[in-house]
Amino acid sequence: MGRRGLRPIDSSIDLSRHLHPLEEMERFEPREIFGREAPLEVEVGSGKGMFLLRASAEHPERDFIGIELAANYARFAASRLAKRDRTNAVVVSGDALKFFSEFLPENSADAVHVYFPDPWWKARHRKRRVMVPPFLKSIERVLKPGGELQFWTDVQEYFQESLELLAEHTKLDGPHPVPEREPAHDMDYRTNFERRVRQAGKPVYRAQFLKREG
Repeated sequence: MGRRGLRPIDSSIDLSRHLHPLEEMERFEPREIFGREAPLEVEVGSGKGMFLLRASAEHPERDFIGIELAANYARFAASRLAKRDRTNAVVVSGDALKFFSEFLPENSADAVHVYFPDPWWKARHRKRRVMVPPFLKSIERVLKPGGELQFWTDVQEYFQESLELLAEHTKLDGPHPVPEREPAHDMDYRTNFERRVRQAGKPVYRAQFLKREG
C-alpha cells in the first residue's frame, strides 16, 4: 500500500513551534522545545501524524517527537498538532538516522516507535530501509535503561529480517509479543497505515524490545 494524497494545509496555521527542519537545526534540546523535562518518546516516520496526535492527547505528561523524511507529510502532521495546540508534540522534518546519530543524546528516550516503514521491495533499494544495523544501534544508544522499541509492519519478510538484525547487532531484550486489540471506533488505530491494513483484512506483525537495566 502506497501513501495517499494529502489535504491542503490551512496557510493561516503557524507551524513555527511544531515543525523543525533538521537541516536548520544546530542542536536538539527537548527542554528548549517543550519548556519542561518529561518522559520523551520518538516516532520514526510520522506520516500524517495520527500517532502523534492521539498519543500527545492521551499522555499529556509525556513529550513526543515525530521524525518524517517527506517534507510535505512532515508539514501536514505538524499542522494537525498546531491546529490543536499540542504543546507536547513536534515534528522534525529530515532523515531519522542523522537525527538519531547526531542530535539525540544517549539514554534520552523512554520509547522509540517504528510503525510500517517503507519495505523498499527491490533488492537494489534494500539499503534504504530504516531498520539497518547503524540505525538499530542508534536506537539502543538513545533508549534509556528500561526504555522500549515498538516495531510494527505488514511485511512478514521485513519483520523477520529486522528481528534477526536486532538480535545480531543489539542487546535489546525481545522480541516480546504485542497483542492486537479491537478498535473501539473507526479511527482507533496507532497510525493511518495500520487502519488501512487492518480494514483490508491483512495481518500486522508487531514486536516490542526493551533496553535492559544496568
